[in-house]
Amino acid sequence: MAWTRLLGCQVAVAFLAVSAAAQTRPAAPSGSLAQILNRMDQVASDFHTTEADFVWEQYTKVVNDTDTQKGKIYFRRSGKEIQMAADVTEPDEKYVLFSNGKVQVYQPRTGQLNSYDASKNRAEVESFLVLGFGGGGHAMLKSFDVKYLGAAELNGVETANLDLVPKSEKARNTFPHIELWVDTTRGIAVQQQLFQPGGDYRMTHYSNILMNHKIADSVFKLKDQH
Repeated sequence: MAWTRLLGCQVAVAFLAVSAAAQTRPAAPSGSLAQILNRMDQVASDFHTTEADFVWEQYTKVVNDTDTQKGKIYFRRSGKEIQMAADVTEPDEKYVLFSNGKVQVYQPRTGQLNSYDASKNRAEVESFLVLGFGGGGHAMLKSFDVKYLGAAELNGVETANLDLVPKSEKARNTFPHIELWVDTTRGIAVQQQLFQPGGDYRMTHYSNILMNHKIADSVFKLKDQH
């Protein structure tokens, strides 16, 4: 399966973010691109786990409608691999797991399980999955052209607003560009917006973020399918 189709599934929205409180203002010297990338590098070097509450929003322009889902997301470094698990709790339960180069999406209400093999494109997929959560700042430059847009305050958090354009043509066909808001103190994403062709977009807001604490192994196993 092409990796662009993979990123078109619900997993992709796990990287997005929303906040109506964003107000961009002139950039301060401490918010330079080089400095925020260095800060992200520092955090990535000591990254073990992250968990956060999220709100996913998928806006579809043609019908002027937004689909909203809420839940909790987890990231963990396991050897050289980054694992991701998302538990959607509203409006319907859904479990998403990325591990060992495979994405699995399970919906308890219908009993439906979808599995996507991403092993052939693991590096590219991980570059999206860990965007702002465990991925180094300068590592982003391998997959994206990155521009510093300025400083922004999101719900009282000082952030650096970055614009990312995928270097891969296939990725650009799915997401022409991405905006990322990085907490300048913690060096992690608190908000992200993935723009899609035709005016659609995917957004997510992260809150109650916990870093480098113990997460049970069971979190990174697909939930009971019975």
